[in-house]
Amino acid sequence: MTEVRAKNLPAEERRNVTVEAVIDLAGMMNPGDITTAAIAKHMHLTQGALFRHFPNKEAIWQAVMQWVATHLMARIDKSAAGIKEPLAAMQAMFQAHVAFVADHPGAPRMLFGELQGAAMTPAKRLAQALMAQYAARLTDLILSAKIRGELPADLDVEAATVLFIGTIQGLVMQALISGDMGRMLTVAPRVFHIYRRGLETAAPNKPKG
Repeated sequence: MTEVRAKNLPAEERRNVTVEAVIDLAGMMNPGDITTAAIAKHMHLTQGALFRHFPNKEAIWQAVMQWVATHLMARIDKSAAGIKEPLAAMQAMFQAHVAFVADHPGAPRMLFGELQGAAMTPAKRLAQALMAQYAARLTDLILSAKIRGELPADLDVEAATVLFIGTIQGLVMQALISGDMGRMLTVAPRVFHIYRRGLETAAPNKPKG
């Protein structure tokens, strides 16, 4: 982006461009090391121009988390729209989530960073709300799959939900460590296949004694 273009953007678009700039930077460096000076430099702006649209850094981080939540949920909801079979919808969500991360590698780094922080910031609350919303979507689909007979009636729904999210997080972490986001896209369908087979053949927990 050129400095001239940035200066001439409408206020709302400037805010969106700022959010995208932070996500871009998070894909290249530790989110905790991102300063407002670094954001302004990346956008070819002064810090003063940046703060005309955000009162402080915390407000920028809150806007970033809102962007991630809105765009990720929109991506996975669109992927599953119109798919009647719950497990097929879950597979579409799985692949869409991985594709979102491949497109925006800074997004999960920002999300993980907020969730790991000790302070309960507005950005962290948004990150927690995103995870809760995501888990609720999965729970509904898993329950529907049980009702339709796609999954065992005694399947542990909570554990299946946690495993779905954890599997994606594992793929994402490995991709971030290796720097090979493309491989994550090719491996994801095979990983989901193993996850699905695990659900379909899961044995109920039996009390000891």
